[in-house]
Amino acid sequence: MKRLLAVIAACLLVPALAGCAPTRALAGESPSSTPPAGGVAAMDSGRDIVLAVANPLEPASTHAGSNLLGYTPAANYSSGQRAASALADIEKAYGVRTITGWPIKALGLYCVVMQPPPGVDRDALIARLAADARVQLAQPLQDYTVYGDADNGQAEGRRYNDPYTDLQRGFVETRAAVAHTVTQGDGVHVAVVDTGADMSHPDLRDHVRDAGDAVDGDAASYNGDRHGTEVAGIIAAEGDNHQGMVGMAPKARISVYKACWYPEPDKGARCNSFTLAKALAAVNDTDARVVNLSLGGPADPLLGKLLAQLLERGRIVVAALPPGGGTGGFPDNAPGVLVVRSSDTAAAAPGVLSAPGKDILTTQPGGGYDFSSGSSMAAAHVSGILALLLSISPRLDAAKARDILLRTSSVTHGMLEVDAAAAVVALGAERRNP
Repeated sequence: MKRLLAVIAACLLVPALAGCAPTRALAGESPSSTPPAGGVAAMDSGRDIVLAVANPLEPASTHAGSNLLGYTPAANYSSGQRAASALADIEKAYGVRTITGWPIKALGLYCVVMQPPPGVDRDALIARLAADARVQLAQPLQDYTVYGDADNGQAEGRRYNDPYTDLQRGFVETRAAVAHTVTQGDGVHVAVVDTGADMSHPDLRDHVRDAGDAVDGDAASYNGDRHGTEVAGIIAAEGDNHQGMVGMAPKARISVYKACWYPEPDKGARCNSFTLAKALAAVNDTDARVVNLSLGGPADPLLGKLLAQLLERGRIVVAALPPGGGTGGFPDNAPGVLVVRSSDTAAAAPGVLSAPGKDILTTQPGGGYDFSSGSSMAAAHVSGILALLLSISPRLDAAKARDILLRTSSVTHGMLEVDAAAAVVALGAERRNP
């Protein structure tokens, strides 16, 4: 009885695996033992039969073409002459047709899926086959389902109704949806020092806490600025509003301080010491825990003092790595600042974080969406993840945050990137076991 159960389990397991496993030969089997392409698709659990016949480990020698299930060299365990002859006789006697077959070396069997002739009662046919001395097993083909996730073994993430979620490369690669099953950044205040941003954007308007303009006080210009809109959307775009995308921390609150502007249409934005100093001073008067600075330039004494003050008061400052890759200017030269680069296959400098920064879908002025690239986008992803961590541990400091993000980073598409889900898990474990 135990042997019969083992045979049944083996015969049922192999066709199930054949439908989902890579098409490669297993150890000890020939490539021809793999079910042919389309074989699984041709099976019908409401019609077909699983049948097994004896298949000795040392089959009698055969000549090419003499094996009805296909000739294979004797060195490979496939179907021997005894199995082939038995199956040929069974097909002829019962009018069944073999769809596919595979050897089970450990049991000395050859299993096949057979299609009964039209109009024949399957149960009655199985009973007749089971009584045949040549048949080791005969039973219906049955459907099974795995009890696991459909994302290659990773945890199931939060499901959003926002239509562009699957197009968000950074959101997907950092496993933000998985992290959102624990936290969405509730109550964390993130300050964005940048250009202005579209405060009326459907994915941003309910997440803006404060706004400041250190440039010109022009509301139309403020709301039409592109770069700040892109950064803000990556950090905190609304989730589950049937609109656009989802931010890395959709329950966080953001404040946008305009310190940069566009001197010419379709040109990059620029800032200066004066506008940046005004913006940083305004941030110092708030309770923002994360400060996103997706900008950079030369070292500056005034800005350095203001930045040091932010760090001394426990703010976590995130800076974008300059395009050339070097550090030493503002704001990346200050100890304690988390510097972020766009993911690359080359190793990052020690202490520099890597995050998705190429072809990132995000919000645009006028209620739109488009793709953007650069370390500015990478920094915004990290600011969003920090909001997730701070909502779990409000006293988290910059040094601990950097350590968690570095050691939980993982390789995606050959590139090392921060992993929001792993960082949330690591922080939770540390809180449970201080």
